[in-house]
Amino acid sequence: MSTTLPVRSLVVFDAVMKHKSFTMAAAELHVTPGAVGQQIQKLEEWLGVTLFTRMVRQIQPTAEAMHYWAAIRPALARIQHVSEQLRLSQANEVWLSMPPTLAAKWFAPRMVGFLAKQPNISLHLGATTAMSDFERDRVDLAIRYFDGEDASLESALLCHDEARLYCSPAYVKEHRLRTPDDLVRATLLHTTLQPHWRCWLQQFSHLTDEQIDAIPSLHFDQSLLAIETARYGQGAVLSSAILTEAELRDGSLCEPFECRLPVTKGYYIVHHKGSALRPAALALKQWLLQVAQSECNN
Repeated sequence: MSTTLPVRSLVVFDAVMKHKSFTMAAAELHVTPGAVGQQIQKLEEWLGVTLFTRMVRQIQPTAEAMHYWAAIRPALARIQHVSEQLRLSQANEVWLSMPPTLAAKWFAPRMVGFLAKQPNISLHLGATTAMSDFERDRVDLAIRYFDGEDASLESALLCHDEARLYCSPAYVKEHRLRTPDDLVRATLLHTTLQPHWRCWLQQFSHLTDEQIDAIPSLHFDQSLLAIETARYGQGAVLSSAILTEAELRDGSLCEPFECRLPVTKGYYIVHHKGSALRPAALALKQWLLQVAQSECNN
């Protein structure tokens, strides 16, 4: 038996463990199930342990297989990541991830500016609330809403944030919103991004906690939905100025009170601290920072 670790077998083993199936692993690797079986047998012979219990039309990983996979999987993922980074090091492509509302409300109208400046760069945009895993996901840059503190990331501030109140002009008139105290007659639209209604009302109104608790509320996990609900005159929302530009410009939303609550979070552009950015990603990062400096931080 060879003393050299059968590295190809490790890739096959990883695929089998992910799918718990020789057939599905074969489909991922574009080989036959028989070829998968041969690689697993080769690894079992080299390790001297049984990795799978074969049953009719199914396999079951052994305890040794589970422990072995847990130990080697991070290293396999790192090898895959570094190899892809090297392969794509000069590719004129960039993968950017950001929250859906920011993508729709802020980035989409400005994207043409980047593409006009860098027509040879292919941009791949992912709009998701999930945190990007730079070790696992195909992503070069992400825009994240947080406090900027993460030891594993390079973070550059795009825009500070504050909680501002928005509603439609018709809603202001209908509910006679002349001071923050008048929000006792409103419906409050809560979002996971800006869960600051109590703090906002405690700072800017004279309402008691009991009065605040009694105000009707709707709750949203997407700021985009809350902003649209406010635009259609269904309540008042706390949001970021960066997300309401179009509505303020066309008059479908207004800011009835200039009562702005500072928050500890903001929009940051981030990437993995241990990896140098490829030229296309660096160009996008620099462009984003230039746009933000000219707009958000004035």
